[in-house]
Amino acid sequence: MFILANTNPLEELTSKPLFEIFGITFTNHMFVVALAAALLGIAIPLSMRSSLLVRSGPGNMIEAICVFLRDDVVKPFLGKHTDRYIPVLWTLFFFILTLNLLGMVPLDKFFTLASGHTSHWGGSPTANIWVTGSLAFFSFVLFHAAGMYENGPWNYIKNFTPKVPMPLMPFIFFIELISSFVRMFSLSIRLFANIMAGHIMLGTIMGFIFLFQNMAAATASIAFVVALSMLELFVAFVQSYIFVFLTTIFISFAVHQEH
Repeated sequence: MFILANTNPLEELTSKPLFEIFGITFTNHMFVVALAAALLGIAIPLSMRSSLLVRSGPGNMIEAICVFLRDDVVKPFLGKHTDRYIPVLWTLFFFILTLNLLGMVPLDKFFTLASGHTSHWGGSPTANIWVTGSLAFFSFVLFHAAGMYENGPWNYIKNFTPKVPMPLMPFIFFIELISSFVRMFSLSIRLFANIMAGHIMLGTIMGFIFLFQNMAAATASIAFVVALSMLELFVAFVQSYIFVFLTTIFISFAVHQEH
């Protein structure tokens, strides 16, 4: 307990090196990202292995989420193209959700208790701008690739801007190009800022226990942390949904250039 009391509750927001292989430094956030990928690779096939028409337990929940994303989120925007892009959007949603949920689990504290030494095997990857930036870059490549695939590379670039008088064409093209990059940055910063804010709030309230060191402060802090944890759990789902929802809209813009 002495070890835990001397840890910074905001440490999971920072990237810490764990080990190095072939000159590549692996960090705690890279470990959590790999863990999320492994969990998804194992958990989803196991939960969906039933051949029954009506699933139960986790399989039922996953299927309900998939149906909702396909019918109520993606299909209204992509229409006949839904089946082509829904698998990658499903994967994106569950991957971000798993990262968000793992960020709420104090893995480093568990390893610390188990080993008796301070451990950094944990953290919140989606509170790391480099991780959310990588996810946003993937979406950036995805919606441009979708536009080129559906319309052809040349037609996609040619129709990248609306029909305007020729003297305005370079200016409008430059604005549209900047707007495309702004979409990527907005995806990255929105996810990063929301997840980071939740962890900072939890860490700050937990810090009141060590600041005041009395039963009243500890009781109030724990009560607020429990309430905020429920809110953060909700935010984990909402931010995953928003990321996929916006990615879907951007794909729709790229695919349906007539709009």
